[in-house]
Amino acid sequence: MYDIVFKNVRVIDGTSAPWFRADVAVKDGRICRVGAIKEPAARQIVDGGDQYLAPGFIDIHSHSDTTLPAYPQAESRILQGITTEIGGDCGLSVAPVSPDPEKKKQLRDYVGDLDYTWNTLGQYLDTLEMQKTSVNFGTAVGHGSIRIAAMGFDARKATDEEMGHMRALLREALADGAFCMSSGLIYPPGCYADTDELAQLCEELVPFGSFYETHMRDEGDRVVEAVAESLEIARRSGAPLQIAHHKVTRKTGWQLHCKTTIAMIEKARREGLDVTCDQYPYNASATSLDSNLSNWAFEGGMEALFARLKDPDTRAKLRDEANASHVGRWGDIYVSYVESEKNAWTVGKSIEEIAAARGVDPSDACFDLVLEERGHVNEVNYGMCEEDIEYIMRRPYVMIGSDGNAASMDYPGQPHPRWYGTFPRVIAKYCRERKLFPLETAVFKMTGLPASRLGLSDRGLIREGMHADLVLFDFDEIQDTPAYDDPKQPCAGIRQVYVNGVLTAENGRHTGARAGHILRKGVNA
Repeated sequence: MYDIVFKNVRVIDGTSAPWFRADVAVKDGRICRVGAIKEPAARQIVDGGDQYLAPGFIDIHSHSDTTLPAYPQAESRILQGITTEIGGDCGLSVAPVSPDPEKKKQLRDYVGDLDYTWNTLGQYLDTLEMQKTSVNFGTAVGHGSIRIAAMGFDARKATDEEMGHMRALLREALADGAFCMSSGLIYPPGCYADTDELAQLCEELVPFGSFYETHMRDEGDRVVEAVAESLEIARRSGAPLQIAHHKVTRKTGWQLHCKTTIAMIEKARREGLDVTCDQYPYNASATSLDSNLSNWAFEGGMEALFARLKDPDTRAKLRDEANASHVGRWGDIYVSYVESEKNAWTVGKSIEEIAAARGVDPSDACFDLVLEERGHVNEVNYGMCEEDIEYIMRRPYVMIGSDGNAASMDYPGQPHPRWYGTFPRVIAKYCRERKLFPLETAVFKMTGLPASRLGLSDRGLIREGMHADLVLFDFDEIQDTPAYDDPKQPCAGIRQVYVNGVLTAENGRHTGARAGHILRKGVNA
């Protein structure tokens, strides 16, 4: 007796092999048969209507560790077909947590305003496991969070003792099941680390079979130098490298820099370096609005930043630096979230528009919002071109990652549509419309390829023995309906989503099921 049998489906198995027609049987949360099943005895038979059945999409790059405790049903994930995701990216994870009250406050102020009832990554995962989530969830450990726990927001080289502390914290997180170490080298305090520090820490990844994932030091005018540093860290440490959300964010480098960086990556791969990338399929990025300030302003943490913004002389220096680096760019940066009601009117407006409404310089409009919202203000930044997106996406070692969060359909503000529509967008726009690659390749970039990078031996493929994470979709109708001005929508064409054999979404509606597993590398991965 099977639990579910899917009939009349076109199976895309996640390997990039051509689709084929088969029946797929599920029992006890796992795929137990792929092939012709005559007269199946099953509790439920699903007629797929000759639509495609694929492995559940795997989001290798998210920040859901900060939002899953509040949004465990993860509608933004499930309703676009994501069944597994990895959080803690860009160097910012919710663990480790220092017992020192000041360092703990710095983590809360910068990474996420959670209760932090845990100290270690393992304890955080235990908390999620007790709560139960709709998605399967694992996490990276952030280099920035490790640095906060060891030395706060100090803008200096780590001492030998502090390096020992950081290495110990990293080993503990890896033993607890972290899939990799992430870095965010445009963000404090990660930006204060040099290449030596990162290479030494990455040495700890090798015995665990883990990799180094990096939001590089620059994605604009100096993106080539940033790729070179990332490759150097991988060479010196021996750790595999994952370049996060690879892109070029300055118009001066469009259709130029990415061809150089891709050539560098492919040369490194030919030389035997294990380098892969992830990418989201949009021409706008998203981050916190305070990322527009100079890195030196964050030394000492967010409270120190606020004090500098209140000091007229220091603010004048920050204004000059921000305006110099944002020539022609303030109009491309839009507010996507504020915490207060009084500034809700700014959501969806550019910094230029807000500055005009307030009668101030654009940099002051930005700084004032950071101050008034105490850092809890986010942006969407239009900085990439379609030609670069497509050039990068065609590479066989580039997988898909949303850089989004688990959220509800009534989440506050106007988040980037990548939270809700990344994976269907790749299929609808870049596979079906732009014809960059076959559907089987698109699905591989979302399933088998990230599963391989993460070492998930029992997810990401439709094969007997695999966990039954499955997405049934209509190729002709699948569409990323979430838009920049209306992001909180279910994607069209996603018929059913199963997590560990449990129906979790159907025709754009979440069933309320929380059948996700908490994943720990080397334990149940």
